[in-house]
Amino acid sequence: MQIPETLKKKAEEFVFRYPEDKRQSALIPLLFEVQRELGWITPESEVWVAETLGVSAIKVREIITFYSMMRAEPSGKYLIQFCQNISCCLMGGVELQRHIEEKLGLHPGETSKDGLFTLKCVECLGGCSWGPMLLVNEDQYFQLTTEKVDRIINGLRAGEPVPADNPTPLLGNVAGEKVS
Repeated sequence: MQIPETLKKKAEEFVFRYPEDKRQSALIPLLFEVQRELGWITPESEVWVAETLGVSAIKVREIITFYSMMRAEPSGKYLIQFCQNISCCLMGGVELQRHIEEKLGLHPGETSKDGLFTLKCVECLGGCSWGPMLLVNEDQYFQLTTEKVDRIINGLRAGEPVPADNPTPLLGNVAGEKVS
């Protein structure tokens, strides 16, 4: 697999932001860019990222396997990551997970036959105060109900995605903004 020129140009932009002895700081942003461009982080792109930043291949692999938002294998067009942390479970997350599985006809780790959806359950998405929550690719949805989940999934199927909850609680919290 050849690395696209657009990705190489983005890598130059990321690397330029850091002093030469801190190039590894571009690791996570560059991996996200690879994922956006290729759809997932291929083994070849892992090697390319390691060489580009001058870090070991195992360091790149550690980051990819640690963060649930990194795609180490192909997935559907929409990767739905559902939070299974205790906070989301206490807010009805277990029932919502079952609802999502039934609606998509998928178990966690599976991809729909049309390639549209992959369902993944993760330990924590970092929005415990706004649970239950999920991510669709990089978009956050929180304070979920079965009706809201249905709108999200139906919107994706129709090619009319429901806008993500914005500002996200995490960003809103950092910026000191109130979440309505």
